Amino acid sequence: MFPAIKQVSGDTFVFQQDSAQAHRARDTIQLLQRETPDVIGPDLWPPNSPDMNPVDYKIWGVIQQWVRESRINSVDELKQRLHDVWHGVQLNLRIFWFNNFPR
Repeated sequence: MFPAIKQVSGDTFVFQQDSAQAHRARDTIQLLQRETPDVIGPDLWPPNSPDMNPVDYKIWGVIQQWVRESRINSVDELKQRLHDVWHGVQLNLRIFWFNNFPR
C-alpha cells in the first residue's frame, strides 16, 4: 500500500492510525514510523469519533447503500458496481467541495 500512497502523494501525507488491535502491534507501529513521514498514532486519535473518522462513519455507509440499490448477480458485477460507486463518490465530493469552498 505504501508504494501506491507515495506515488499519489509523494512524501506529503499523514497516516492516521486507529486503535484496532492489529494496528497497535509493535511491528506495525515500527513499520509506520519507518515508512511514513508523519504518523498519528492510536494514542493520539480517538477511535470512535465520527467527526474525525468520516470515512468510517459516513462514506462507507453511503457506498454500501449505493452498491445495494439493485441486485448484483456476480462477483464481476460487484467489482464493477464498487468501482462505479467509488468514482461517483469522488465526483460528488469534488462537486460539493467546489460549490461550498470556492477559491
